[in-house]
Amino acid sequence: MLAPQAPVTDDADGAPGGEAVVVRLGSGRFAAELSAVAEVGRVPAVTRIPGGPGWLAGIANWRGRLLPVLDLRSLLGAEATPLEAGARLVVLTADGMSVGVLVDSVEGTSELGDVLEEFPPALADRGSGLLAGQVPAADGPIAVLDARAILRLREELPRVRRAR
Repeated sequence: MLAPQAPVTDDADGAPGGEAVVVRLGSGRFAAELSAVAEVGRVPAVTRIPGGPGWLAGIANWRGRLLPVLDLRSLLGAEATPLEAGARLVVLTADGMSVGVLVDSVEGTSELGDVLEEFPPALADRGSGLLAGQVPAADGPIAVLDARAILRLREELPRVRRAR
């Protein structure tokens, strides 16, 4: 049995519902609220960071800035296979921070509706902390990414020392 349903909120204005970008990570469908998406584009050249966590794909040059690029598939239960031509980078932003998330493909945009359901307890693991819940859809539920939780992963990244 699912926990009580709560309204989906759009972080930009607090209004219920909102439009979202729907992406695929492995066989799973995920949505990122449009208010948290700065850009969707081709996967840029990504430089690996030695000693970084497994979910850190590396860093990329994004509009003249270094952007951490995350591969959340392993954290969200999807198999981390080599990215294909349809792969994209979804740049999430909030509170002045940005992070790129690699996705297998982008399905398009969709209205989230006004009901956000919690996940069944069986799905509670580290990756579930990156999700706000799920929304029902005709072809199966869509997991809603929590952009702020994903951005907080930056706190676990190694700190770069600058040369003086």
